[in-house]
Amino acid sequence: MLMSEINIGVMRSIYFTVAGPSILVANYFRGKCLTQQLLPKELERERKKREMEKKLTALSHLFVTVFLSGFSTIIVAPAIIDVTMFSLCPGTDECSLAIYLSGFQQAIIGLGTALMMPIIGNLSDQYGRKALLTLPMTLSIIPLAILACNRTTNYFYAYFAFKTLTDMVCQGSINCLALAYLADNISYRQRASAFGILAGVTSAAYVCGTLAARFLSTGLAFQVATFVSLFAVVYMRIFLEESIPADQGEGITQPILKDGEEDNVIQNDDNAPTKVPPFKKIPSLGDVIYLMKNSPSFAQAAIVAFFNNLGEGGMESSSMYYLKARFHFNKNQFADLMLIGGIVATISQLFIMPLLVSPIGDGRLLSIGLFASCVYAILYSIAWSAWVPYAAAAVSTVMVFAPPSLRSIASKQAGPREQGKAQGCISGIISLANIMAPLIFSPLTSLFLSEGAPFHFPGFSIICIAITLMIAFIQSLMIGRAPSTSNAENSTEV
Repeated sequence: MLMSEINIGVMRSIYFTVAGPSILVANYFRGKCLTQQLLPKELERERKKREMEKKLTALSHLFVTVFLSGFSTIIVAPAIIDVTMFSLCPGTDECSLAIYLSGFQQAIIGLGTALMMPIIGNLSDQYGRKALLTLPMTLSIIPLAILACNRTTNYFYAYFAFKTLTDMVCQGSINCLALAYLADNISYRQRASAFGILAGVTSAAYVCGTLAARFLSTGLAFQVATFVSLFAVVYMRIFLEESIPADQGEGITQPILKDGEEDNVIQNDDNAPTKVPPFKKIPSLGDVIYLMKNSPSFAQAAIVAFFNNLGEGGMESSSMYYLKARFHFNKNQFADLMLIGGIVATISQLFIMPLLVSPIGDGRLLSIGLFASCVYAILYSIAWSAWVPYAAAAVSTVMVFAPPSLRSIASKQAGPREQGKAQGCISGIISLANIMAPLIFSPLTSLFLSEGAPFHFPGFSIICIAITLMIAFIQSLMIGRAPSTSNAENSTEV
């Protein structure tokens, strides 16, 4: 018995002595194989996590840049009417010269931006969004600095000239490039929500700028605006990372189109890719027309953009002069009105719109926003007391859905290398509407606010604006749902 136990112990010792190293080696290689199988997955997960953090940081810098730029623009908006009236018609509440001059400026700026927006958008596809953002943000400092120095008549005319020239490049281009930047980094499915958040950031800048204008003197407002504009350029150049479309450089998003398709393919409403001739460095009118012919949804969105901004441009050129003549509004009342509308718009775009995009869709949100714009204009036109414009500002909760929804529909019709072109084309069409709006509505406003009006209806020009917005609303009902891409899931989501 003792010998058998000894023999078993000896055999075990011999077995572990001989086989032990083999077992250890086998376990080592087995563990190594398992590690090699798990390591790529862990590395891929870690890589995606780092890319996500990098992308969120880049977008946060974009939002800060847009906020600062918008703040510097809005902080002087309530005061510019008083500065204009004081320079051209001191001591009066009605000034036809101011209305016509502002309308002329808006038309010239619209003509310039109609030509420049497609070019700027196309160049940003070639050279990156950050490089093109630098130009308008730098130019926008010049007119603010002029009125920051003085606001006499001579300085006003210098401001007027430089503002007209610089806004031919600046007006709308920052928003256009920011939208293209977002499209580079946001998936197809979440693009409408992202555009809504960008609009919400702009509205937040609107609120903060208006609130600051409420408590600052006119001279100090222009000085603060100049400083913030300069700071925005420095911040953007230091912190914002360049964004170039994915298949043109080291992009950070997957293409929207199917793998293997050429970059000159656009999705039409039947979800079938259609060949489109590649854009030149400077797109021609024929390029834009061909783009619209090959995407009915894009063409319909362009028509809606035209009539919607024809109405908005009319409100911009007429509403403040209408309120000043009708109810004797001043800078502080304009600031209060803008503040209410801005707060409502910010809350709606940042918190309400992202919740509604998925269940309702950007097409229906567009129609809802346009219908609310019609109601807003009608309330303005028949305002019987000074409190009615304040009450009408509550409609901003819904009407602010329209611009980001429209941009989202347009964005979904273009490939990753055409985002700048698509947004530039829409911006150019908007600028064309801004040319026509003051030419149509400024004379109407001046006529019906004067004693020589054909009949007594001070808000007649505003009711005409409401009709224009109704046309946009009816056209929006005809926009089909934007086609879904087959590889939308492959896009990097935020």
